[in-house]
Amino acid sequence: QVQLVESGGGLVQAGGSLRLGCVASGSIFSINVMAWFRQAPGKERDFAAGISWRGTTTYYADSVKGRFTISRDNAKNTVYLQMNSLEPEDTAVYYCAAARDGRWTDPRIYDSWGQGTQVTVSS
Repeated sequence: QVQLVESGGGLVQAGGSLRLGCVASGSIFSINVMAWFRQAPGKERDFAAGISWRGTTTYYADSVKGRFTISRDNAKNTVYLQMNSLEPEDTAVYYCAAARDGRWTDPRIYDSWGQGTQVTVSS
């Protein structure tokens, strides 16, 4: 089992930036994909960005492409989400997730989830 702990959420004005972090522990050898999802009140949990754990592949939802950057530091077992040019529509709880394999945008492939961190963007 993999344990995930997120950090870095908060309140920011529109146009501002935040960086989220997610530290993985436990059965890290089983991870092939790490991703960030987000869930706004009353809405489904949506894929935002994903990164391969060992390679260089990244993938972004259209809504965040060009504004968000996902990266990882394997030495620290940590994945980051740098969020720039934030908009009120980005307000949500952000979740880190880990998977062995599958379609990255499908939340059902992810075995492990963090507790979530709140991001609020004021207009």
